[in-house]
Amino acid sequence: MHLLVVEDEDVIAEPLVEGLEAEGFAVTRVATGQEALDAPPVDLVLLDVRLPDIDGFTVCRELRARSEVPIIMLTAKGEEIDRVVGLELGADDYVVKPFGLRELVARIRAVTRRTAGRKDAGDVLVAGDIRVDVPARRATISGRELQLTLKEFDLLALLASQPDVVVDRQRILRDVWDTTWYGSSKTVDVHVAALRKKLGDPTLIETVRGVGLRLRG
Repeated sequence: MHLLVVEDEDVIAEPLVEGLEAEGFAVTRVATGQEALDAPPVDLVLLDVRLPDIDGFTVCRELRARSEVPIIMLTAKGEEIDRVVGLELGADDYVVKPFGLRELVARIRAVTRRTAGRKDAGDVLVAGDIRVDVPARRATISGRELQLTLKEFDLLALLASQPDVVVDRQRILRDVWDTTWYGSSKTVDVHVAALRKKLGDPTLIETVRGVGLRLRG
């Protein structure tokens, strides 16, 4: 698996590249946004938000416009705005610096698993034993068809498109309920409770306090 590391700080990039190579990855490192845009295709991009020429958000948007390459954004800030902006521009995940190599490798594998294996036929999303046929609006778990409401189906489809990755609650409200309202999101909790019951295993949908929801893949 070939990774592109886009990081301008040598003190961060050099041990990161060394650690990733020790984990068995092939790694190309560049230090600017333009170099990232000019780089040959890779399997996954680790993209720093703060770059000396083009900011990481712009690079993310341009990369996503030209390909479906998985993108994990690296940010020195824990601010929610960075996370939300990155995800809205097409990033698949984010990691806040400083981070441990073990955590980063786990994120890389989770994103790779999701982006490579979430579809096994057309627009069929797969997360573990759950299959969601988006065009047919049918969902099954271990072959058992689920009787879902419109919103329950849309919620499950969104979570199944990103198994093992936390989906921000505001994105859930925006994508499932077509709203950018930042008030109470109790309506999400009600639908999650109903969906957990129908799945038959409440642990399949995990609540990450203060962030969002994650469907186990």
